[in-house]
Amino acid sequence: MTTVDLPLLPLGRGVDLSSERGVECPGDLPETSDPSLVARARAAKETLGDRVFVLGHHYQRDEVIQFADVTGDSFKLARDAAGRPEAEYIVFCGVHFMAESADILTGPHQRVVLPDLSAGCSMADMAVLSQVEDAWDALAEAGVQDAVVPVTYMNSSADIKAFCGRNGGIVCTSSNAETALEWAFDQKQPVEAGGPGRKVLFFPDQHLGRNTAVLKMGLTLDDCVVWDPQKPHGGLTRQQLVDATMILWKGHCSVHGRFSPEVIDTLRATVPDIQVLVHPECTHEVVLKADLVGSTEFIIKTIEAAPAGSTWAIGTELNLVKRLAQDHPDKNIVFLEKNVCYCSTMNRIDLPHLVWALESLVNGIVVNQIDVDDDTERDALVALQRMLDLPGKSHKD
Repeated sequence: MTTVDLPLLPLGRGVDLSSERGVECPGDLPETSDPSLVARARAAKETLGDRVFVLGHHYQRDEVIQFADVTGDSFKLARDAAGRPEAEYIVFCGVHFMAESADILTGPHQRVVLPDLSAGCSMADMAVLSQVEDAWDALAEAGVQDAVVPVTYMNSSADIKAFCGRNGGIVCTSSNAETALEWAFDQKQPVEAGGPGRKVLFFPDQHLGRNTAVLKMGLTLDDCVVWDPQKPHGGLTRQQLVDATMILWKGHCSVHGRFSPEVIDTLRATVPDIQVLVHPECTHEVVLKADLVGSTEFIIKTIEAAPAGSTWAIGTELNLVKRLAQDHPDKNIVFLEKNVCYCSTMNRIDLPHLVWALESLVNGIVVNQIDVDDDTERDALVALQRMLDLPGKSHKD
């Protein structure tokens, strides 16, 4: 994550929301050093034609997103790739777990390329399979495992999704987390006298789990405990596990976790009629103070439908907020932080890496292929299919 300490600044061409006039956007990423890269990327893509399908996540740099055939969130992009069986190469401009999902959902004749293998996800890295297996064993030792259904957020590695597939669990996105949790609780029988109640082990993002449970499902904060994989038995007593309904993994998004309730208070005190729109990966305190909370697609659609002249503070990754401001100059959009906050791992997919990947394909060389092994793919598909079978809810992120 890249941060720059700055006063709150407007991102669009609407009214001035701060004392700093004439500044379009704080913390702009540097321009590509080689101006020929745009032409080279275009030429390579044209040479490959329908053999290549380029996916661009919403959080990508503009210099990369301009070459995407489709844009979206992680699972939408993976499904888009699956819908293009004629494409021999899937170039995923996102992060590692997203490319894994694309490899799982696409055919064996298709090869998924991640332009920079160092483009990971700090949240996904907070739940390692060995840690999750240790937690699962500890739940058995505590006598509660039979009451627990594992639920993993889409922002997790393929082997974590496979763990859920093997152990009766499911994958969720930020859009369908409530429905996935309802499904999970329905998998267990009602509480027997003296026994542990039905539970969910939710990972890797504690904030999405907590916000969904409390704000959408009527649970309380007392129903939630946090499992810390760095502590013996997660730092919890057996009685805490028996009493809990939501066992939340101690993980978070390094970008969304930075937004603060104090900034919301400042904006409301100084900017008339401002509306605060945030992602559910934000902390519970921030979500409570927001006007609207939803997935990336929800944020985009909300701004698209907003009336001209309306004023918004948006709490999500800065590349997307900048793009929304540029696309909707009739609305006043401010980034919900004093610190400029990009997803540093997502931004490792830059134009030089994309050009290298595309030109390598032109030369018949497949670089940085993401290849999920057959056993992991099989079990992960089980958990993903359970999500796809959920009734009447969006499967977008």
